[in-house]
Amino acid sequence: MQIEKKDIRALSKEQLREFFVANNDKSFRGNQVYEWLWSKGAHSFDDMTNVSKETRSMLEANFVINHIKVDTMQRSEDGTVKNAVRLHDGLVVESVLIPTNTRTTACVSSQVGCSLDCNFCATARLKRMRNLEPAEIYDQVIAIDKESRLYYNHPLSNIVFMGMGEPLMNYNNVLKAIEMITSPEGLGMSPKRIMVSTSGVPKMIKKLADDDVKFKLAVSLHSAIDEIRSRIMPFSENFPLADLRESLEYWYRKTKSKISYEYVVWKDINDNKESIDALVKFCKYVPCKVNLIEYNPIDDGEFQQASEESINAYIKALETSGIVVKVRRSRGKDIDAACGQLANKEA
Repeated sequence: MQIEKKDIRALSKEQLREFFVANNDKSFRGNQVYEWLWSKGAHSFDDMTNVSKETRSMLEANFVINHIKVDTMQRSEDGTVKNAVRLHDGLVVESVLIPTNTRTTACVSSQVGCSLDCNFCATARLKRMRNLEPAEIYDQVIAIDKESRLYYNHPLSNIVFMGMGEPLMNYNNVLKAIEMITSPEGLGMSPKRIMVSTSGVPKMIKKLADDDVKFKLAVSLHSAIDEIRSRIMPFSENFPLADLRESLEYWYRKTKSKISYEYVVWKDINDNKESIDALVKFCKYVPCKVNLIEYNPIDDGEFQQASEESINAYIKALETSGIVVKVRRSRGKDIDAACGQLANKEA
């Protein structure tokens, strides 16, 4: 029976050094291989040109590099790039490159499918098949960084965890991926340029604060009324707004970092004065800003984009109360690539 080889990128640098010592080699080989895996993004052991052929053969016999493969890439008329990313086990996730005049943002996935059941989201129609490994998250970022350099002549500027999956349900792997993205031995990106978007899991938000993370936090709120929020996001019945509020207050006390609220306005769901007033009140608990998101419908069901008048009513009420608000238009409509609503059509 053939033993399944371990992905070498699951090993720390110290573990790699120990592996080489245990195999009668010098510990510094571990440093060399680690650099090839992360800084240089080697896809195979043969890429490691300053490592002897014998050593590469030994690595081949013991490990694999489960690198992602960009199966298909689509470019939208507005410059958005969508990648269908095939994993080593054949499953597919999506990642998106979103360009503006001044920067490029990678929207990456953290799970295959999703653990939660948000009714408006295409990904939620897929059951969670598995968590992504840190290297699989990292590889998405590397692929988009290359596309940013190729198409826009500059490196990737920002990263948002708003693709497939709930990042806080894959907590350890997401944090390990961010550690590598921000490490000088990885991409060396500032954590301030990374935003993790959660649907709102209070105990995990508190854990983020306790772990003293330096990246930014976004919360998919969509309603500040429990009854409406539960209709939109049924799982939130277990996480009422009072608990979410407490966790966000805890986050701000410990990190002094503002919250971003992601908020879609839907016709006949939350496009009324009661919902607007509730959001304004909720925003006063913790320093924050609000991103009103243009919805990209996934079918002809109950979730449909609200009128421009409803959006403007939200903007006026928030701005009157001194709350920063921006409208985020859906990108890549012609290739169905709206972050947070990614559909895995091939898995």
